[in-house]
Amino acid sequence: MTMASPHSASDSQKIGGMSSHDRILSSAKHLFATRGYENTSTVAIARAAATSESQLIKHFGSKEGLLEAIFDVGWERMSSAFPALQPIASPAERLEALLEMMLSGLERDPELKQLMLLEGRRIRKEGHMVLLTGGYLRLVQMADAMLAEMKSKGELREDVDPQAVRSALMGMQESMMRDQVLAERIGFPATFKTDALRKIFHITLAAFSKKLR
Repeated sequence: MTMASPHSASDSQKIGGMSSHDRILSSAKHLFATRGYENTSTVAIARAAATSESQLIKHFGSKEGLLEAIFDVGWERMSSAFPALQPIASPAERLEALLEMMLSGLERDPELKQLMLLEGRRIRKEGHMVLLTGGYLRLVQMADAMLAEMKSKGELREDVDPQAVRSALMGMQESMMRDQVLAERIGFPATFKTDALRKIFHITLAAFSKKLR
């Protein structure tokens, strides 16, 4: 089987102007997304980044540390848009806007989307859930705060736990996005578009909400 080339010519030009740290991040993200985490060696990443394996270890400690750093950078970029949510008065509308920011951020970075959905939940040899980075936990805290606010305002059903609602909403969206990725890669039966994710999210949130029903 012919392996995909690590980078296109234009990508190579961009990488040439980066620090070794950023070259390693960029090369690893591309290789992990196209070849898979388990099938990508640190030697291959270093070669694609035009640096040494010792530099990779110096910056990131291990291959798992590198994957974790990729997720951290991705979440940091997405979270830079979070302050725009503050003027939205309704916590339910804020929650839907938070989903929109996540969807838009992942659509702009398909390699990150594939990594988060296909590689992020796996338990590695060291026993870490690598997706549970600081950026992801801040997202969870924001969603929890919005649902807690809905509860305090009497907008959430009294017989449901806000954290359970958050788990259900986020798990559902993650599963639907993963199915979309699998549809693109292996023809999995999930031909629905991103608008379907938004609609299902709204319908499900409405089922837990007094105000949206």
